[in-house]
Amino acid sequence: MTSSTLFTSKFILDKPHFNECYSQTNTVDRSSKAYLKSGILTVFGLYLLLFTQVNAYAAWFVIALGVLEAVSLYYHQPWWVMRQMLSKASNSEVTVTIDEQGILSESFYHTGRILWQDITELHESSLGFVISFTIDKSAGKSYLSKSCLSTDAQNYILQKSPKTPSKSSANEEVK
Repeated sequence: MTSSTLFTSKFILDKPHFNECYSQTNTVDRSSKAYLKSGILTVFGLYLLLFTQVNAYAAWFVIALGVLEAVSLYYHQPWWVMRQMLSKASNSEVTVTIDEQGILSESFYHTGRILWQDITELHESSLGFVISFTIDKSAGKSYLSKSCLSTDAQNYILQKSPKTPSKSSANEEVK
């Protein structure tokens, strides 16, 4: 007699959930090097405005682009969270089912399943799992918060996740 493993939980797509998703999957560079493009645009616009005969509107446009670039980097997270909150799926309930086949997420607006064999990488963070997968030659990423999962479900995900080869075994395969 075989017993199928099944874990089910529910959560709401609310602002704290979106903030957690962003903070755990953030890839935006906030170093001073990231602001280099905005600085160059602003300085170039000032140069055009002060030292050339170019139309002042064009120079101000370049300056505004530089400022807008800096603001977009600085406010990237609030902007992303606000866009998610404006979506029709915001504040809807999501049911996550973890079984022998994979991870199924269902809501009123979307149903999706990630099969275990489609998962290419699983990164565990302090608050959840970042799941990289490939379905029909299309790569994607998904985030699953630990706050809605039992300890048994978390252990089951780790057990079913793909094992990434160590550096020594990867180097041996190249030789």
